[in-house]
Amino acid sequence: MLKVQTLDNIAVAGLRRFPRNAYEVSSDISTPDAIILRSRDMHEMDIPESVSAIGRAGVGVNNIPLERMSERGVPVFNAPGANANAVKELAVVGLLIAARNICDARDYVRAIDADGAELDELVESGKKLFVGFELPGRTLGVIGLGAIGVEVANVALALGMKVVGFDPKITVRRAWQLSAGVRQVETLDRLFKESDAVSVHVPLVDETRNIVTGDRLALMRDGGVLINFSRGGIVDRAAAIQALDKGKLHAYVCDFPTQALIKHPKVIALPHLGASTAEAEENCAVMVAENIRDYLENGNIRNSVNFPEAIMPRADAYRITLANANVPNMVGQISTCLAEAGLNIEDLLNKSLAGVAYTVVDLSGPVPEATRDKLCSIDGVLRLRELGLPQS
Repeated sequence: MLKVQTLDNIAVAGLRRFPRNAYEVSSDISTPDAIILRSRDMHEMDIPESVSAIGRAGVGVNNIPLERMSERGVPVFNAPGANANAVKELAVVGLLIAARNICDARDYVRAIDADGAELDELVESGKKLFVGFELPGRTLGVIGLGAIGVEVANVALALGMKVVGFDPKITVRRAWQLSAGVRQVETLDRLFKESDAVSVHVPLVDETRNIVTGDRLALMRDGGVLINFSRGGIVDRAAAIQALDKGKLHAYVCDFPTQALIKHPKVIALPHLGASTAEAEENCAVMVAENIRDYLENGNIRNSVNFPEAIMPRADAYRITLANANVPNMVGQISTCLAEAGLNIEDLLNKSLAGVAYTVVDLSGPVPEATRDKLCSIDGVLRLRELGLPQS
């Protein structure tokens, strides 16, 4: 019986992906094989050695100690693209409400304490305070052309905008999905210089922290709109406030409030609503549950942020998997150990990502305990899992 611990409320549709006859799923498990969570901070958590996989029912994984898990040979999964439609819709809404001053206009009307003819007069006289601008012909810069960024770019084109995008790591799959009308630029400075509005869709890592700087905001056309539904740390908040004060920015729409942002009249700050739809939560839970199950049962890795993608069809053979440091001759040492035990390798897959490598081996028979110990003693092997024969 495999055990999966939940640290947050996970959509039932995802939990149903674990068959009850083979899995125990609960928030109260002391030695889980896997953990699924949403926003729980795991950095100070004592994660049991029994944990072989961690799944984030969402995209961002800043709440998970990736380096520590990589050192233990534990892949961390997320659900890229599962919440793309939800975030795309919110980004487009953010652009529209900023362009038409919707929030200020709503607050103005809600503050009116009048009725009848006086109300009508105040409404008519007040509308001139909230004159906005239309989107067609204006340029949207999209930073990050992954699942969400591609959808935002395509929708902006459909609304009549010009669109420029920046993503030096765009995948072939996303490139095929991107409309031919989106023009890609080589630098962030060029993107800001050409944009009336900028929407950010990248993860928060060292290379993206504070990439929206004061110098780059200064390159934008006056009265621009900045939209950030990725992570707060991607934008230099002090620089954004300064740009708002100077009139360089017309509005900053974000999902990550701070006291300084909340108090600024030109900031539209929301309570992290990016993926907060029933559909997105269900899609994320289903995707991460299916990937964790495939890993626990078959050793396959899809959508891991710290391990390489490694998918090998199951043959009628015994399977082992090894997570190891990405160093020379690892596969040779593994093969030698198996050969010395008289085990024939039916199939083998080895993949690497940065400093981590992952090996899947299908064998003619089960691994003897002595051979298992010898494999685990190889310098650089982080974790070995025996999966046995494929489930019927």
